Amino acid sequence: MVTVPMPDDDQIPTLARSLRQLQEILRKSGPEMMAGYTMMAAILVCGGIGYGLDLWLDTEPWLLTGGLLIGMVVGFVELARIVTRRK
Repeated sequence: MVTVPMPDDDQIPTLARSLRQLQEILRKSGPEMMAGYTMMAAILVCGGIGYGLDLWLDTEPWLLTGGLLIGMVVGFVELARIVTRRK
């Protein structure tokens, strides 16, 4: 079992201040972090739909390519929307 040493009494205000600052940084960076995940998800979902349609309709690689392009456009639009909302 691992024991974690307790901070000294003189370090508690510094630790609390550091934790508050970390919490504030994470709160402020939340939308930017979500923009990256949204972009990846849009590309994967649209590319996956294109891939599935290619297999079904035997049109490869055209619908996969189109799905990836649509996913990139959707991802960049969402990224621009999040960035412009922050300013």
